[in-house]
Amino acid sequence: MAILAIDAGTTGVTALVVDENCTIRSRGYSEFAQYYPQPGWVEHDLDGIWAATLSAARDALNNSALRPSAVGITNQRETVAIWDRRTLQAPRRAIVWQDRRSSGLVDELRARAVESSVRQTTGLGLDPYFSSSKLLWLSRNEPALWDDVRAGRFALGTIDSYLIARLTAGRVHVTDATNASRTQLADIGTAQWDEDLLDLFDVPAAALPQIVPSMGTVGQTDPNKFLGLTLPIAGIAGDQQAALFGQACFDVGDTKCTYGTGAFILMNTGHRIVRSQHGLLTTIAVQDADGALSYALEGSVFVAGAAVQWLRDGLGLIRSAAEVEGLAEQVADSDGVVVVPALTGLGAPHWDPNARGTVLGITRGTTAAHIARATLEAIAFQVQDVVDAMAADNGKRLTNLRVDGGAAANDLLLQMQANTLNTKVLRGNALEMTGLGAAFLAGLSTGVWANRSELRQALHVDRSFEPNGEHLDHARWRRAVERSRDWAE
Repeated sequence: MAILAIDAGTTGVTALVVDENCTIRSRGYSEFAQYYPQPGWVEHDLDGIWAATLSAARDALNNSALRPSAVGITNQRETVAIWDRRTLQAPRRAIVWQDRRSSGLVDELRARAVESSVRQTTGLGLDPYFSSSKLLWLSRNEPALWDDVRAGRFALGTIDSYLIARLTAGRVHVTDATNASRTQLADIGTAQWDEDLLDLFDVPAAALPQIVPSMGTVGQTDPNKFLGLTLPIAGIAGDQQAALFGQACFDVGDTKCTYGTGAFILMNTGHRIVRSQHGLLTTIAVQDADGALSYALEGSVFVAGAAVQWLRDGLGLIRSAAEVEGLAEQVADSDGVVVVPALTGLGAPHWDPNARGTVLGITRGTTAAHIARATLEAIAFQVQDVVDAMAADNGKRLTNLRVDGGAAANDLLLQMQANTLNTKVLRGNALEMTGLGAAFLAGLSTGVWANRSELRQALHVDRSFEPNGEHLDHARWRRAVERSRDWAE
C-alpha cells in the first residue's frame, strides 16, 4: 500500500509516493511562476499551480512501481484563490500569503479597536499575512469580481480548496480546519466560520468552502481530470501543521521548525488553546476524523530560505542555494555584519509589515562570504526570537528542536541554530516532512497505518546538532531589527 502526497508550496509543487514503512519511494517536483505586479505584491497563477500539480504527480507515479490507495494534500497557507465554479478557471491570480497590499486596511481595522476581539476568536492578530484582509482588499478594489462572488459564480478558498475542486472536477468545495484557522475568518474553538468576522471582512459565507476534519475521506479524484486515477482524498492540512504531524510531534511540548521560503516554528499544546502574550499565533494543529481538535503555538518568520534565494537571484553572490554554506564557511564569523531579511516585513514575534531588509556593519573589508554568513545567522536569530517567545509563554525552554525543509540540509545553519538556542537540533532522515505529514493523515484515514505510535516508531534522526559553545551576538541582532522597523511608507 502507498499514499500519494501532494505538497503545493509557495514556489512549486512536490508529489511523493510514500509506502507503508513511511519511506518516500519516489518524488516529482515542478515549479510555477511568481508574479510581483507592484512592490510588496505577490501573486500566483492558479492554472500554473494546477499544471505543476499534474506534472509533479505524474513524475512521482512514473518513478514508482507502487500504486497509491489514497491522496493527501498539504499547501501554502493564507493564500487567497478565486475560481469559477463551473469552468474551474480563475478570473484573477491568487494573492499570496507574502503579499502586503492590505497593510492600509489592517491599519484601518486596528484603528477601529477590533484587534482584541479578532485575536480572541481566531488566535491571530491583525496583519496582511492572513487571508481575511486580502479578501477585504478584493471587495474594496475589484467590485465587479466581488459581485460575481456574491452572486455565486465564483468560489473562494485557499490552495487546498482549489486543488480539491480541480481533482474532483468541481464536485467538492471543502477546506480542513487547519487551513480555515489561518484565514482569520474561523472560530478556532469550534472550527466553524464566524459570522461576525465574515461581516467585518465583507466575505459572503456561501462562497467559502465547508470546513472538514484533517483526516477522513472528503471526495474522490476524477479520473478524467487527474491522470486516470480514482482515489479517495483522505488527508488535508496546511503545510506547517502537516510538518508538525510529519515530525510525529504528537505530545504536548513537541516543537518543530520548517526552513522553507520562510521559517515556521510550531509547538504542540494539545487540546488546550494557549493564547500568546509575546507575539505568537494560536492555531489549530489538526482535527481528527471524530472532530477532536488539537492546537499549537506558532511563530511565522516570513523570510528564511528566501533570503538565500535573494543572495542568488538578487545579488548574484551564489549560483545555487546549496552554495551558500561553502561561501559562508570561507570566513570564521560575519565580522560585525548583520543582515535583517525583512524583505516582506517582519513576522513573529515583531509583526511589522513596514519593516524592510537591512544590512548593517559593512566595511571596506566586507566580502560576499561575510554577507552569506550573516544571512545564515539571521535565519537562526529569527528562529531564536520565536523560541524565546514560546519559552516566555510556556515558562520553560525547549529540550530539542526537530527540523525539516530544504534549508535543513545546511549543516552550518543547523549548528548555528543549536548554538543560538543552546539546545539540540534534530534532523530527521527525510526533509520533506510537509508531504510526509499529508501522507500520514491520509494513511491513518484509510488503514495504511493503524495509529500514531506506528508512525513515531518509523521515524529516525539522521543527525543531532549539539551546542558547541560558539557565541553569536543576539543582542546586536535585536538592535539591527529595531533599525529595520517602520521603514516603508
